[in-house]
Amino acid sequence: MKFYKFALLKAYFDKGYGITSYFKYLIAVLGISGLGLKYTAIIFLIYGILCFVIGKIWYKWGFTDAENEVQNRFNPFVKEMRTTYTNEKI
Repeated sequence: MKFYKFALLKAYFDKGYGITSYFKYLIAVLGISGLGLKYTAIIFLIYGILCFVIGKIWYKWGFTDAENEVQNRFNPFVKEMRTTYTNEKI
């Protein structure tokens, strides 16, 4: 549990980055097109903060639970376990 808080912050950032990953290409194109290194770096910093914030919202509002449930609905092992132990038909 020593690195729990760090792992939680990383999970927030990773989730936000995963959701918004296509924006990095837009930022890269803007940087290549002559926006300037300083402005591109500022935009990337803002993007990194937004990744963290979006990821934290995603976890706090329970969207990750919904994602896991969707994955479980199509997982053959979970279907079999639910049918066997709870008589839940999927």
